[in-house]
Amino acid sequence: MAAASRPNILFICTDQQRFDALGCYGNAHIQTPAIDGLAREGVLFERCYVQSPVCAPSRASLLTGRYVHSHGLWANGVALPPGERLFPRTLADAGYDCGLIGKLHLAACYQGRTEPRHDDGFRVFDWAHDPTHGSPENRYHRWLEERHPDLYAAAMAQGPGRRGHETVGFDSMPTEAHYSRWVSERTVDFLRSGRDPDKPFFLIANFYDPHHPFVAPQEYLDRYDPAALPPPIGGPDDLTDRPPILAEASKASYAGRARGFAAYSPEEIRRTIAAYYAMVTLIDDEVRRILSALDDLGLAEDTLVIFTSDHGEMLGDHGLLLKGPMLYEGAVRVPLILRWPGVLPANVRRPDLVQWIDLCATVLGAAGAEPLGGDQGQSLLPLARGDAEAPCRGWALCEYRDSGHPYDPPVHLTMLRQGRHKLVVHHGDPATGRPRSGELYDLEADPGELRNLWDDPAASDVRADLSALLRDVLVATEDRAQPREAAW
Repeated sequence: MAAASRPNILFICTDQQRFDALGCYGNAHIQTPAIDGLAREGVLFERCYVQSPVCAPSRASLLTGRYVHSHGLWANGVALPPGERLFPRTLADAGYDCGLIGKLHLAACYQGRTEPRHDDGFRVFDWAHDPTHGSPENRYHRWLEERHPDLYAAAMAQGPGRRGHETVGFDSMPTEAHYSRWVSERTVDFLRSGRDPDKPFFLIANFYDPHHPFVAPQEYLDRYDPAALPPPIGGPDDLTDRPPILAEASKASYAGRARGFAAYSPEEIRRTIAAYYAMVTLIDDEVRRILSALDDLGLAEDTLVIFTSDHGEMLGDHGLLLKGPMLYEGAVRVPLILRWPGVLPANVRRPDLVQWIDLCATVLGAAGAEPLGGDQGQSLLPLARGDAEAPCRGWALCEYRDSGHPYDPPVHLTMLRQGRHKLVVHHGDPATGRPRSGELYDLEADPGELRNLWDDPAASDVRADLSALLRDVLVATEDRAQPREAAW
């Protein structure tokens, strides 16, 4: 394969960034000029859905190209089965120089655990689960200790690791010592001198923000007036006709392990939104530094840049914060931008339904590598190019299998988005002792998901049709990668 058809691939991923927390997605209140510029130079997908609203299952779907019920990493704290293949391994086998900076989260990382490595293909492995993580393998801590020893010592005096999701010193670093600065600096170092110049590279740069706790350097907080920002969509009253787990989560997040929306004053919610925006703006500045390095090094023309996030954040919508057993748009719809000069068009928006599992096939297709066995996604390159025969499945699937902090009884949800409608099934017996219930939204007439049509007689046919389609989708996405050797 000609070198020109083997681009470098820079995969920039944030953590817990909802789709509308960017100017290019229509948010007039947030400052993201660098990422907005990336969108003008590439293809923006307006409706990209992750396969889980929490970190580890979603990231496993990205790296395997498989749905949650296929790859087996069904919850945070669950390890990806050893037989699952990751696409960076395939890239490395195909001659790519592969690296990771920041979070991985394919196994338990609780209370300072060092995450065991899969057969991942990364030659460069600058792992740091989050800013506070107490593992001795936290590369951010080693960088901080070297570059800013006084700040490191002060943070260590408070102790690594969060307590009850409250902030500690590592969360509250100034810009020059921030985790986001570390990600961009290590990325630029890789581009300048850390890569193998004789090979194309694949690098994942994983920012931890805008994941909670919602704190940012003061210079970024000063850019936003909380009182000038729009309030969340809806409120707790929205939940009166919703499955009861949502009202439960409004009172206490993370199965009672973190403050819920109800524990915040309206002023605190506005400050939370402002801090979230500030965190995204900090990332935007660091993305600008990375993109500038690509330009300065003459790499931009030969590099496919992908910008996305692993899942969203409720941010007060419908009286809910954080993530968990909720599949609203803010939680499961993420930004997705692809820039590949000379190959993909510029300043194009695609409204088609796409999924995070599609990025596995997209990256391998761009690299000219063999597809993964069992990959359930499809390359987005034909759709991004605007090919007349570009495949588009027309639906998106998302699963929550008690995937965050565990509930008692467990909570299991399945979402199907098709056309203008979204169906969310809250499973009951025999999956769990909770009552069977659900949600149904017409996102064309009700983009804010303010009216639940689940029990609306006028929507009964839509509910029945989507329920039938969901059953067929679940069969279609079963893992049948094991080859059939004979008729019997």
